[in-house]
Amino acid sequence: MDLFSLAEEKSPAGKLLADRMRPVTLDEYIGQEQIVGPGKLLRRAIEADQVSSILLYGPPGTGKTTLANIISHATQGTFIKLNAVDATVKDVREVIEQAKDNKTLYGRKTILFLDEVHRFNTSRQDALLPAVEQGIIVLIGATTENPFHHVNGALLSRSTLFELQALTQEHSLVALHRALTDRERGLGSLPIAATEEALAHIARMAGGDIRRALNALELAALTTPPDRSGAVHITLEVAEESIRRPTVKADESTQYDVLSAFHKSIRGSSDAALFWFLYAVEKLGMDPMTFLRRLIVASSEDIGLANPQAMLQSVTAMDAYHKIGWPESKYVIAQAILFAVESPKSNAIPLAIGKVMGAFELLGAAEVPLHLRDAHYKGSEKLGHVGYQYPHNFPGHYVDQQYLPDKLKEQTFYEATEQGMEDKIRLNQERRNGQKQRKSR
Repeated sequence: MDLFSLAEEKSPAGKLLADRMRPVTLDEYIGQEQIVGPGKLLRRAIEADQVSSILLYGPPGTGKTTLANIISHATQGTFIKLNAVDATVKDVREVIEQAKDNKTLYGRKTILFLDEVHRFNTSRQDALLPAVEQGIIVLIGATTENPFHHVNGALLSRSTLFELQALTQEHSLVALHRALTDRERGLGSLPIAATEEALAHIARMAGGDIRRALNALELAALTTPPDRSGAVHITLEVAEESIRRPTVKADESTQYDVLSAFHKSIRGSSDAALFWFLYAVEKLGMDPMTFLRRLIVASSEDIGLANPQAMLQSVTAMDAYHKIGWPESKYVIAQAILFAVESPKSNAIPLAIGKVMGAFELLGAAEVPLHLRDAHYKGSEKLGHVGYQYPHNFPGHYVDQQYLPDKLKEQTFYEATEQGMEDKIRLNQERRNGQKQRKSR
């Protein structure tokens, strides 16, 4: 009997190794100690069969579906699984009706596992909400997308959110060794010898995705010819052929996170800002314009008048991108990014905007002072539109007069910092304030 036949014999209903090795108890579960470790809330709830509605959020391959599978084995209630991709409102209503019968007739709870809950549109989420609110069903939702972006706020507020972290190479190694030694569900009964170097490569290339690691191990085992003794040797060369570098998934949440990291890095790290920009464009396939727009915003929000040249660099980079395209424009864009990061920083502009917007709430309607009103018509003097003093007729091209509405005339919105070019503006503001004080004496 060859290895294929042996593997088939050990594969119930032709299941893949990753499916056969899926944990069915918490003791078999790998990783996520922060939520299911000894004494943790979710572990206690599962062991006591008291799981309430929860949302499991994390990258692919972190064990969300596996955790739901463990709950299905631990509960005495009815466990139903739906996939949000193809589930309809009708499907949801049928589950709810079944849950009502379970609760009314048998006193039995119903747990609904909804995979890829972020793919559930608003109408389907709304259909589910009353049953969750009334305790007719216990919802377990799994999502790779940020639930705050994709899940109904009311549904989110009635569920406990658990965030699963990406698994490590060490976690994948545990799963690989377990599969090689498990004689019932794994490959332990087969004559397979794998080097630690080969297993480490598979674990590293799987990027924390245990299913991907187990699939690669199974592929290596089933496609490698045995030696004369019938043993299959999985070497580093075999492992390299069995798993390739994963493609990076750029879902909406990932794009938001990378863009956020880029903007925050502009405030403090040239290396990080350049990294996140190139990673997003080259690896995730994101549009450079997304980052150019954010760079222009940052040039005012985070740099402003401390270095006005940052804005010119940013706009020039956008213009270059439009005229010469990608990848040639990457040098111009990189230059603008580095110029922005290394510029002196000031957030005086957004602070000033915030103060003005806050003043709107206190002011109501704003009356323009008479001397500032339009006087380019006959009869304006009769209406009192007089008294404006032309600053250029005074020393320093400045004269102290009221510019704001009466209720705000003593307010200061823009306060220049000591950063870069803005320090000169600050000194000019101090000079003007000095004139005001002397005038008021």
